[in-house]
Amino acid sequence: MPGGLRVQPRVLRGAFVEYGLSVPPLIVAFQFNPSQLTRSRTQEFSMATVAPWDGERAGYTLRDFHQGFQDLLELRDAQQVSTHPESIGFDLRLDATDKLNEGDRIAGSLGIGPQLATLELMAQPKREGVFGSMLRDLMPAGFSFTCSDKPPMVLFVWGRKRVLPVNINRLTITETEFTPSLQPIRATVAVDLTVIEGPNPAHLYTQTAKEVSSALHLANLRAVDVADVIIPR
Repeated sequence: MPGGLRVQPRVLRGAFVEYGLSVPPLIVAFQFNPSQLTRSRTQEFSMATVAPWDGERAGYTLRDFHQGFQDLLELRDAQQVSTHPESIGFDLRLDATDKLNEGDRIAGSLGIGPQLATLELMAQPKREGVFGSMLRDLMPAGFSFTCSDKPPMVLFVWGRKRVLPVNINRLTITETEFTPSLQPIRATVAVDLTVIEGPNPAHLYTQTAKEVSSALHLANLRAVDVADVIIPR
């Protein structure tokens, strides 16, 4: 209805955005947000206070170590833990069909090639790029927009509350349809990321948003909810 309320809310699109000034700048807004996103974090526990190994200690396991503690707080302090960074995985879908039907000239000649090319450039050192090398040759000695021996620093943007610096571990691109000139029209890109955790601004922003969200959850808990966990009705 003209002038009426919008039935469908505007959906934010996820994106990869290069962090810092570089040439060429790299950004890929997701054409379709992935329908599923997998996040995982691994922790490895080990024994911190074990007497020197001898014949009687052969086969001594972490479970055996736990048997020696009645106080859980003492056990917490006695065992060691190694926390690995968070990993994120999802599939991106790219499709040039709509733009082809609209007569888009770039899609007609290159399909989804430009989007795929930008994704691939995010996972390789810029010194391998032709344009970056040409620009460095024209600039004063020692000048560089970015550390040329390293891939770009990439931010994974997923809504307003998650802006995460990441390492792109793997891009697996499956092209499934092509133009007559063999340019890809459809593709699925399996993405594997590792979150760069630490006192960097992007991670601190996302961590703060997570802690605020957790505080809101706790504030919303009613005493009866807690009682139901301890003493079910």
